[in-house]
Amino acid sequence: MLAQHVPKLRGLSDAYHPDLARLVLPYAQRAGSDLQNPHGGAVRFEPDHYLEIWALTEPVIRADFLLLEEGQDTNHVLEKVFTAQRDHAQLIMVGDSAQAIYGWRGAYDVMTDFDGVQLTLTQSFRFGRAVADEANRRLTILAAPLRPKGAPAPHSTVGPVDHPNAVLCRSNSGAICEVLRLLRNNKRVAMAGGEALVKLTVAAGQLKASRRTSHPELCLSTSWEELHEYATSDPAGGDLLPLVDIVDEYGPDLVVAVVRNLHPEHAADVVVSTGHKAKGREWPTATIGTDFEPRPGSKNNSGDSNGQPDLDPAEARLAYVTVTRARERLDLGGLSWINHRFSAPGTTDGPVIPPDASPSPWDRLGPLSADRRSDREGRRPGVVSPFRRRRRRSGP
Repeated sequence: MLAQHVPKLRGLSDAYHPDLARLVLPYAQRAGSDLQNPHGGAVRFEPDHYLEIWALTEPVIRADFLLLEEGQDTNHVLEKVFTAQRDHAQLIMVGDSAQAIYGWRGAYDVMTDFDGVQLTLTQSFRFGRAVADEANRRLTILAAPLRPKGAPAPHSTVGPVDHPNAVLCRSNSGAICEVLRLLRNNKRVAMAGGEALVKLTVAAGQLKASRRTSHPELCLSTSWEELHEYATSDPAGGDLLPLVDIVDEYGPDLVVAVVRNLHPEHAADVVVSTGHKAKGREWPTATIGTDFEPRPGSKNNSGDSNGQPDLDPAEARLAYVTVTRARERLDLGGLSWINHRFSAPGTTDGPVIPPDASPSPWDRLGPLSADRRSDREGRRPGVVSPFRRRRRRSGP
């Protein structure tokens, strides 16, 4: 590992990155040696580690052609293995740059520099015009070159859904809130990736019990009080606020017990998922969770000089992926604020959804203490559909 491999730290000026690399590099190199110890070591061995070890052997994949799916969310290691095969194989890359939502995990859009012939598919076969319009609103914010066209069948609509097949949230902690709300309404609930939420809640319980945790979302907090201050005072910690409130109100043991005793999807009334885990999936009807709404004071409450939402591109891409999970009817829920506050050029002439009298997300959540709800409103946004295809041909 070299200094160039040390990622930039959010909130740290680029001018200090060389100092960060100098401090971090010796520990990273020791961790790398530990991971390659055949007799076992102290660092947890993850799939990404054996992928990199395999890639360092410069493998040759004996095939006539190779297809790389999800090219917009590929890591550098896999990209290097893939492109190294071009001398003996036809390389085909499929993806949609507007669906790149895993940059926080080290992925990036490898299609940008891929040398090949580009073919474009814009026709949706999942949803009709109304959902396509909502997708295109988000793509307009992204200034993306593609616009999906809704299928003539099935017919799709946008509006309130009383009993959705899926509720799609922005964050794990927001998903926990939705699960508890639905259970209070006597719904049989399933959760996509429920074990990840169990681990997050267990980690919160460790901090609550004055112990440190190794969970990647909470490991930087040394105590529950520190996490509480971060979630309530720092805009970057706002995603953890629902989790903090839930654990304070009900305790981690109860939340873990609830999550571990949910229904399998085939026996549930509704599936709760994050937008990330919902990628590649679809439901007849879907409601967007309230944790997509902007927090007070966030830049998502403002617009640029043209009256368009000033959204982080990663947030707009997640919005695009999330709104395109519904086949028949979409309830914009926590993403309707974009249509309420800002103009939305670039749609296929569908009207902007008028604002409704939807309650605060904390009122919808249920019986949290009033003082805990008093200044807690907001969240952020998230999106899917067209594929960008690039093909590399080998030989004539």
